[in-house]
Amino acid sequence: MLPLLLPIGALLAGIALMLLGTGLLNTLLALRGSLDGFSDQALGLIGSAYFAGFFAGTFVAPALIRRMGHVRAFAFFAAAAAASVLLHALLSNVAFWMLLRVLTGIALVGFYTVIESWLNSQAPSERRGQIFAAYMAVNLFALAGAQQFLHLASPAGFTLFAVSAIFVMVALMPVMATRLPPPPLSDTPRLALSRLWAAAPVALGGAVASGLAMGAFWGLGAVYAGRIGLDEHGVAQLISLTILAGALLQWPIGRLSDSMDRRRALALVAAVAALGGVLMAVLGGFGKAVLLGSFVFGAAAFAVYPVVVAHLIDHLRHDEILSGNAALLLVHGAAAALGPALAGVLMSWGGAPALPLFFALMFAPAALFAWLSARRHSDEIVEEAAHFMPMLRTSPTVLEMMTPDEDTPATAPAAAAAPPRGA
Repeated sequence: MLPLLLPIGALLAGIALMLLGTGLLNTLLALRGSLDGFSDQALGLIGSAYFAGFFAGTFVAPALIRRMGHVRAFAFFAAAAAASVLLHALLSNVAFWMLLRVLTGIALVGFYTVIESWLNSQAPSERRGQIFAAYMAVNLFALAGAQQFLHLASPAGFTLFAVSAIFVMVALMPVMATRLPPPPLSDTPRLALSRLWAAAPVALGGAVASGLAMGAFWGLGAVYAGRIGLDEHGVAQLISLTILAGALLQWPIGRLSDSMDRRRALALVAAVAALGGVLMAVLGGFGKAVLLGSFVFGAAAFAVYPVVVAHLIDHLRHDEILSGNAALLLVHGAAAALGPALAGVLMSWGGAPALPLFFALMFAPAALFAWLSARRHSDEIVEEAAHFMPMLRTSPTVLEMMTPDEDTPATAPAAAAAPPRGA
């Protein structure tokens, strides 16, 4: 495995440093906004603005990369992201922060697209699954590690914004130093939503539920932690533990989903995620006991979208896998942009417990829909190609790396998975 990763080490280091900076910023803004008196509804809109930018970036970023080239585009996006980070500290205003979050979302898609297109060009078809898994592990652990920098200083000051911007700029160094040739950037086609619904309605419903819930988590999870009385250290613990639970348990959940009707697996995972949301709401008034609920939630919630993607691939022809995943990713992204705004409104009405209850309200119907679908009719697999692989939502470019070649054996772990990802 190590010889496989050495040539792409600079790319993995670049994305890790980038996520240390932007992952810290995501939590920092929730804490600083609360200190500055922003309402839960306003913080929800700020969270939605990031995902709206991420969604827009899937269309804007590829055009900029083609015009500038990979290396110059990466520097362009880094400068935009670093400037956005520092501007948050200079002016505390809801509308201004929303604009900055849109710009940050677009810049992050640019980062992902550059890195992932490079990884695609360096990934032998028989090793794509391993490189994809390593890349997603770097994403998850960098986002979890970013929360620990909250221990360095108070969110009321400038220091943490400076640390975040430093990581963003330092991320340029390994990528600019790489000797890998810039790869071509291909267009990713998309299937019509009607085709997605006809092929796998459970996958479409699960993607919407996951996008709404996970968008709300990334946008307002730190706000919730602060509202229930946790200090900066407690907030870092809750967010880190939720992410780490998702990182550690995706593999066993994935093995389970590969061994049974994937709709039943999705029903089980979504139900556990809903249970985790209820536990967070109930335990939120008992200090660190809420960490139990956040662990249960993270362990299941981060696995919902990968199971959804694997289920979709089960029901698509090989020539539809790439376009189908791209369409599903956009559905997930649109839902993620809506989730924080909806959850913020609920929190303004019902207080902090409304956020984890929102998680439960999103995942419970998805679990019921998947379970009823499994009971009503058998699952007809089109091609035995899909295997679960842990993933976060990144850019459509990564789909090329997780899609098997036609001559790849069905036993290879090549297809499934996924994404705020939501730093």
